[in-house]
Amino acid sequence: MTAFHDIRFPFAVAIGAVGGPQRRTEIVTLVSGREERNAPWADSVRRWDAGPGVKSLDDLNTLIAFFEARRARLHGFRFRDPIDNRSCAPSQVPAMLDQRIGTGDGVATDFQLVKSYASGGERWTRRIAKPVEGTVIVAVDGVEAEVSVDHATGLASFAEPPATGAEITAGFAFDCPVRFDTDQLDIALDAVGAGVAPSVPLIELKL
Repeated sequence: MTAFHDIRFPFAVAIGAVGGPQRRTEIVTLVSGREERNAPWADSVRRWDAGPGVKSLDDLNTLIAFFEARRARLHGFRFRDPIDNRSCAPSQVPAMLDQRIGTGDGVATDFQLVKSYASGGERWTRRIAKPVEGTVIVAVDGVEAEVSVDHATGLASFAEPPATGAEITAGFAFDCPVRFDTDQLDIALDAVGAGVAPSVPLIELKL
């Protein structure tokens, strides 16, 4: 049976991973030479290759153990994106005003953690399902509030519903749910005896 293992991919290997968001765009070129473009995916999917992060035999040993324990592609796990892993810029510390996660209506008590990506008047909002325990800070109208956080789903829950019109914001660090995108590791030793894993593909899971 498939499952999600609440464990993080070894960060010493992840720090050298190469990858990022992928989208799918269908393009049809008309007789006039103009294009019609369509995006069948509402959200992006993140992919990485963690192979470049293997720098030593110890890294390779750690990777093999992690791969075998996940049964290759069978079970998902947490992955810390070396670049995009918090509610703010990489150089900053998460703060309670970083991301707007909802507006109170006097009834709702649960609010999903999200991160927005904005540029040139356009915005895309990403659901955050795997926040890092102990990092989530939530505020109501700029005042820090006490909430319970489900670190398996990214839901922040209030004991009492925020007032109608209240702005709910949050700051947090987060992991990305992924799985291996291969059932085989191609492993070798280089000329100086260090471990080499040419390709260790990872793909984001939509939970």
